[in-house]
Amino acid sequence: MIDATPATTRAPETALIACAHGTDNPDGRARINQLRADIAALRPGLAVLEAYVDVQEPALPDVVAGLPEGMRAVVVPLLLTVGYHVQVDIAQAVASRPGTLAAVPLGPDPRLAGLLHERLGELPAGWAVVLAAAGSSRPEAAEQVEVLAADLAVRRPEAILAAYGASARPTVPDAVAQLRAGGAAGVAIASYLLAPGYFHDQLATAGADRVSEPLLPSVLLAELALEHFDAAVLRSAAT
Repeated sequence: MIDATPATTRAPETALIACAHGTDNPDGRARINQLRADIAALRPGLAVLEAYVDVQEPALPDVVAGLPEGMRAVVVPLLLTVGYHVQVDIAQAVASRPGTLAAVPLGPDPRLAGLLHERLGELPAGWAVVLAAAGSSRPEAAEQVEVLAADLAVRRPEAILAAYGASARPTVPDAVAQLRAGGAAGVAIASYLLAPGYFHDQLATAGADRVSEPLLPSVLLAELALEHFDAAVLRSAAT
């Protein structure tokens, strides 16, 4: 658990812009809304603003442009890896306004591997696990998922294979098929996704025997968001 006391180096006028991808899925929207509420509950008095890089409004550039003059802000990506949205969309929005900072995404983090371990539960002997991430064309994103897969493998007896919903290989169905061909008695998918939506829906059609729930709801994600917010503020103060 993190200390929810505001960091002494953070000015009161610094806001946290909780920037999610966006989804058309009502349950997914509700879970992201709850995540923002959890962040605000852990840090009373902190302005937690809503923003998205796709699908939903308000769009991140509009939120940044609408900040009051003199207010500092940290964009915290409610995303699990680096990728185009972090390296381009969020970076451009931050660069458009002085006094605006960017935090790192929520993952990878060993505590997320622990949460995935809990979501999977106990599996029958001889099964294997596909760690399913959304995917990105940026190689750094796959590297971070591999780090998470290694953290998960430390906690579980099953073989773990990372796979992706889009823009990277192997795909989730290919990974499921590969593990079956290798002799796995069954295959479970660990959903390395924040909330229900398009990519999580696709996991049900990948041919696995079991699919875990997404990471939300969990207060851990709110704790990580605040840790990354504080780290961004401290980096700024140091420079």
